[in-house]
Amino acid sequence: MDRITAKGKEKATEHDDLNAVITYRHLLTNKMGVLDPLRVVALCDLDAFYAAAEQVRLNIDPELPLAVQQWQGLIAVNYPARKFGITRMETVTEAKKKCPELVLEGESEPGYWEDPNVNTHKVSLDHYRRESMKILNLHRECMDPGVEVEKASIDEAFFDFTVPVKQKILERYPHLSSPPPDAPLGLDTPLPPPSEVSWEGIGNLVPINPKNPDDPNDPPLPEASTSAQPSGQEETDETHVTTWQDIALAIGAELMMKSRMEVKQRLGYTTSALVASFKKRDQQSILRNAAIPGFLRYMPFQKIRFLGGKLGDALADEFGAKTVGDVLTVSLDDMQRKFGEESIWVYNILRGIDHTEVKEKVATKSMLASKNVRPNITKPTEVTHWLRVLASELSVRLIEARERTPAIWPKTLVLGFRQAFNSTKSKQAPFPFAKLITPEVILKPAEKLFKELSGNAPYKINNISLSFHGLEMLEAGQKGIEGFFGSSSSKPLPTMGKRKQSNEDTVLSDEEEPENSGETAPSRPPPQPLPVAGSSSSSSATNSVSAFHCDRCKRTISLPKRYIGLPSDEKVEALHKLEEEHADFHVAQDLAREVIDISSEEEHKRKKPKLGGNTKSVPPNKKRALAKTKKPPEEIAKYFSSSSKR
Repeated sequence: MDRITAKGKEKATEHDDLNAVITYRHLLTNKMGVLDPLRVVALCDLDAFYAAAEQVRLNIDPELPLAVQQWQGLIAVNYPARKFGITRMETVTEAKKKCPELVLEGESEPGYWEDPNVNTHKVSLDHYRRESMKILNLHRECMDPGVEVEKASIDEAFFDFTVPVKQKILERYPHLSSPPPDAPLGLDTPLPPPSEVSWEGIGNLVPINPKNPDDPNDPPLPEASTSAQPSGQEETDETHVTTWQDIALAIGAELMMKSRMEVKQRLGYTTSALVASFKKRDQQSILRNAAIPGFLRYMPFQKIRFLGGKLGDALADEFGAKTVGDVLTVSLDDMQRKFGEESIWVYNILRGIDHTEVKEKVATKSMLASKNVRPNITKPTEVTHWLRVLASELSVRLIEARERTPAIWPKTLVLGFRQAFNSTKSKQAPFPFAKLITPEVILKPAEKLFKELSGNAPYKINNISLSFHGLEMLEAGQKGIEGFFGSSSSKPLPTMGKRKQSNEDTVLSDEEEPENSGETAPSRPPPQPLPVAGSSSSSSATNSVSAFHCDRCKRTISLPKRYIGLPSDEKVEALHKLEEEHADFHVAQDLAREVIDISSEEEHKRKKPKLGGNTKSVPPNKKRALAKTKKPPEEIAKYFSSSSKR
């Protein structure tokens, strides 16, 4: 656990969290949360998922080169195709030149079409969403109920195995179920040393002292060890002594392996697990605490979650650093002197100490279907065609959502469109409950919204969208009059009653933004769940993935225009990246407040006068000075803020 004084200074030794002494209390307590030193978290990533989904659907030999095509671009490439140098940034023509035998598959609309046309069809990722949900549900089925599962993206999920791992330890080492009678510290007595652990068959060990990939002759840095070694000696894989953290990781690896094999055998998908950056195809890697410093040492630190963008640039400029090993030479005092006391979390992240919680995300609160139209929509018949396509996609998604959660229903339907480079115009209306969900049920109110929004003026629309907002559970009496009649009554009637307002997490389709793009968004969520994306159905910008509305700061954040022309799937990823960066800004603010709150509380306790003692009044000018010092510092927050306003 981090030790912080009233001024936010850390007293713990280097990598202290990674080398904690395990006690009976640690083992026998199941509610320690993210500070549990026996915590085991795995990341499971589907291998080339879109390509794998097509390979499974069509029963294609997994060793054949295959790519998923979206119009004339590639959005996924399997491993056999990558051997030919094919990447997802290439066109179909370029890929075919490298590998004439390349199998190309692709999905458009809800269904597969022989000859789809970009002028009349739109791309859909519904098949991949369904497969992703099927795989995640199988993981849950195979795992102990005590495992926390968090879906990070369409092809990634985090698993916290801490609770079942502790149960397994007690089953295998029953003598640890209680401290011995002569234990000097009771429950706080350290556990006896564990026996050697066998890693065979459960994964690849990340080496403790890896070589520099850029310079194999470069000697290891002294920061590579977390264990207490004799002076002048480096810990290596050969000299490493098994710890209880190693035992916990080995058990977690067994549980992850079992679940991965079930997914492969029953659904045909291969996965890579535990350490995504070190992963190999269809395998899993194990990162022991002792190997974390060496694993991070040569990694460019700006690749780490939260340390990219403006903050990463500022750290690099200030300390002349490129890799994590370079920044490790910076003391906590120096870092806090430049970036404020809240930068202690940066100091910890660079040392592999991350207390992010694994938690299942809240249910989806909105759905968006959008189409970039070429040529522009100029006629009412074209409007009806595209609204029907979008309504069809939304109806499929809503039906699937109600199959999982029968009582869920959207509160509003929102229509939006954009002309040229103008901002998106939008209008919304209550969406009535209907027993039978069809495209026509959505199309009719959508056409009405379009007429009200466009008026009689001519239009040249290059992007049009439909979205559901406010998806939530219907309460008793919310089915309207229709609920009082039998099954023969299928006419849509207005929804009755009030529903709570809530933040909305938007589900996007692959073509949903015509403007911009950027890097692939990191999969790891911020330390605290933040209501950022898609949180306002009334904002015009939220109906196109060129922007999102943040409920926390009440601002609409837009993507820069310099990404125009990139593939549409990357444009969607760009917005996700922007959302993450903006979330980082709020995380930095929260961390700053948290540290200052700790500091203020400790300072108050230290200075609080005893009963009966003399108290002195503080002059008004000094009160104002103290108030200023207690304001949360903005040193780190400003880097996220500026990047979010791009």
